[in-house]
Amino acid sequence: MIWTDMIHATYTNRDCEIHYWHRIGNGNKYVLFFHGACVDHRMFEQQVGIFDASYDLVFWDARGHGLSKLMPGVKFSFADMISDCRKLYEVLNISCATIIGQSMGGNLAQEMAYHYSEAVEKLVLIGCTKNTGVLTVLEKLALKFSKTIITCYPWDLLIRQIADACGNKEHVKQYVKNCFQQIDKSTCTAITMAVTKCLHEDEEYRFKQPVLLLCGADDKTGNIRKIATAWAQSDSRCTLCIIENAGHNANQDEPEIVNAHISNFLFNKSVSSPPL
Repeated sequence: MIWTDMIHATYTNRDCEIHYWHRIGNGNKYVLFFHGACVDHRMFEQQVGIFDASYDLVFWDARGHGLSKLMPGVKFSFADMISDCRKLYEVLNISCATIIGQSMGGNLAQEMAYHYSEAVEKLVLIGCTKNTGVLTVLEKLALKFSKTIITCYPWDLLIRQIADACGNKEHVKQYVKNCFQQIDKSTCTAITMAVTKCLHEDEEYRFKQPVLLLCGADDKTGNIRKIATAWAQSDSRCTLCIIENAGHNANQDEPEIVNAHISNFLFNKSVSSPPL
């Protein structure tokens, strides 16, 4: 298992012990991996092989996810997660890093680039919406009533539908189901609603660093697939790649294709990942 070959460490920030996994490199080049909502660091297992020994790779379980349990009475907060990220930079003495984020992790990566651009070299955003995008009236209404809808949904049915949206392949669906079964419905709802706090309209904003947008062709989550092309066309620093036969978790559904795009974006070369 690749995780046993890494340093597993923790640090504490804002009443939460954050667990992270660090593969130490020899080139002082950092890549941070931020997973999606209600899953964990393991979703990036197939991306480890992209990077040679010169890269420091850092994966975490975000607060309230995986091993990074929230203390009793502490609620999940997107602002706290940004603080956790900044603390991670401090703990590892990182001045600048490439960030690879999926869904919620991509929203976090965007906020780091928005507020602390000097700390972000490049971004790879997998299956996530645009934090600074302008929402339609219907999208705003959907957000307004999303908590009520989630609360009224039977938990088992919600898990099954989320898993189906995240992956086309059965092993991806099963991974998502297992992750969601380790939390409860109220926690899932709290995380989902807190993530919406990252959305802030700013029509003039453009990235200051190169960005690779990766979107599964079958991603039906929110407005992600709908806005992908317009997003890339509106920002000259963005490169969009649509991943065929992939759902929301495109890096798990089609790891070889995703890895080739990431490798080409970061190093101008293609690679193949080991088979699942």
